Amino acid sequence: MKPRRAIRRKITDKIINGFATVSALLGIFVLGWILLEVGTRGIAALNWEFFTALPTPPGVAGGGMANAIVGTLIITALATVMGVPIGIMTGVYLAEVGKGTRLAAVVRFTINAMMGIPSIIIGLFIYTIVVLPMQHFSGIAGAFALAMIMLPVVAGTTEDMLNLVPNALRESALALGLPRWQVTFAVVFRAAKSGMITGVLLAVARVSGETAPLLFTALNSTYWLSSINEPVSNLTVTIFSYAMSPYADWQQAAWGASLLIMISVLLVTVFARSVFKEKKK
Repeated sequence: MKPRRAIRRKITDKIINGFATVSALLGIFVLGWILLEVGTRGIAALNWEFFTALPTPPGVAGGGMANAIVGTLIITALATVMGVPIGIMTGVYLAEVGKGTRLAAVVRFTINAMMGIPSIIIGLFIYTIVVLPMQHFSGIAGAFALAMIMLPVVAGTTEDMLNLVPNALRESALALGLPRWQVTFAVVFRAAKSGMITGVLLAVARVSGETAPLLFTALNSTYWLSSINEPVSNLTVTIFSYAMSPYADWQQAAWGASLLIMISVLLVTVFARSVFKEKKK
């Protein structure tokens, strides 16, 4: 009986390992396919003018997406300033301050629910509470929408990373006479900083490709940004508009903008990982 059970376990183990390997290879294949397709279609659109010039009307040669690039950077940076600190402090409350309390359970449930809300619903919500009272679209409204998407991602990752820090580290710091807030920010944060930064990058990557919230909030513009309190050009909405158009030159520019977003997210992720690996040595 024992040899048969051992053989059965080995066969089951090989089947599961094989299935897992095939699934991983399938994921790598799909990612490589996406990279190859976007790269081959978008590389022709990338030139100096693409990064420095304003868009031109359909059928007119030249033009670029300089205003959309600048607008995307500004909206994303403003959303990061709004969403990341609140998300980190929410994660600190869940893992350090209110751990085990009823309020923490309610907050955790709310964070999990927010992560599952479609981004278009968040865009519609910000449209109702920000755009309608202001009576115009704006980059501020777009940043609010993206910040709401970033907040639960950062909060959930922060809580998970802080929970991975051993309690012995906290107890040792408290035994030295450090106050609780200093233990959290000077000791626990240092131990969990790599995972927390990864969570922030994950949140930035999540919002960098969002289109629906910006359609309801920042909308778009064909001009240079003069104020954040007005419609702001951005890459994702521009990609949507250009890709849906019947003009070949606009469709080519949409592929170029897609390639730019993809490269930017990959470079930021690789750079952050390499920096933290060097610091650990």
